[in-house]
Amino acid sequence: MPVDFYRWKSKWSMLVAVAVVFSGSFAGPSAVLAQEPPSIVGSSPLSGLSGATGWINSKPLTAKQLKGKVVLVDFWTYSCINCLRAVPYMRAWAEKYKDSGLVVIGVHSPEFAFEKESPNVQKAIDKFGITYPVALDSNHAIWDAFHNQYWPAHYFIDVHGKVRHEHFGEGKYDQSEQWIQELLAEGAAKPMQRGMVDIHAKGIEAAPEMSQVRSPETYIGYARAQHFASPGGIRKDTEQVYSAPDRPELNQWGLAGKWANHEQTAQLKSAGGKIVFRFQARDLHLVLGPAAGGKPIRFRVTIDGKAPGENHGVDSDTQGNGVVTDYRLYQLVRQKGAITDHVFVIEFLDAGVQAFAFTFG
Repeated sequence: MPVDFYRWKSKWSMLVAVAVVFSGSFAGPSAVLAQEPPSIVGSSPLSGLSGATGWINSKPLTAKQLKGKVVLVDFWTYSCINCLRAVPYMRAWAEKYKDSGLVVIGVHSPEFAFEKESPNVQKAIDKFGITYPVALDSNHAIWDAFHNQYWPAHYFIDVHGKVRHEHFGEGKYDQSEQWIQELLAEGAAKPMQRGMVDIHAKGIEAAPEMSQVRSPETYIGYARAQHFASPGGIRKDTEQVYSAPDRPELNQWGLAGKWANHEQTAQLKSAGGKIVFRFQARDLHLVLGPAAGGKPIRFRVTIDGKAPGENHGVDSDTQGNGVVTDYRLYQLVRQKGAITDHVFVIEFLDAGVQAFAFTFG
């Protein structure tokens, strides 16, 4: 892919830095960054692993234990579609080079509050078949030790513990694997498989069609909400009956029904509420959570007022039906034909759902 797509987190706020020009409506991919990322090449940040709040698939790892190994550190969070599309490469490299001296470490640095819960992370790790070590970075201590700002972010560390290369966002996987091979060749005489991994990911992990995406990641909580088009605007931290916009323009969205909009999320207070979004992309995802106590929430999706049919996502059927059971990213649309703009509507048949963010691919 021609540019890298990722999320950006600054000291003051969490924003999306999808390397796009955005002026009124989404203008498509262009290599424009929110700010120049601070390079840590040449530094030795692995001591920051001591800030982990827990580990999955491994006992705690230290800089001393990792000396003599080539280490790939992957900063990710499980509701981030950009991160999930990089996971197949992390899995493949961990397996291919495990006997050649490579250690892949996933550092799970949460964006939303529900991603701080270890059982939620464990479910995601099981779902995506991650077997390499994962450090839980719920307090962002490791994030800060690496001076990181992005999801996903990849740091390539040599056998002496020094960062030799870094890459932010999706893409450039052949270059990344070449760096791995070079560092392994420098550090050890162990045999190594040459060539590049051949990934054919499916479902949510499948590579995006970014040349056709005209919709940006869009947050629903008022702290970062943009292009909200329901009449009257967002009412903060209070219940409000909203009506959907009659004719939303591209990338405008709105609510219908009784919702309470908070900093990170909007929560539906009565059954039958809806979210409307006019989008243009192959894939539409929505980060959702169930009602209090984990009560499942039924939903129905339409595209331009009709059932999605063959354009349904992995989390909805041909009639648009699905159920919110966990806090995670739900793929609701995957278009099979030509990509044009459409009006997406999701109606929740039960009260209590929590909605966080749209992402596209």
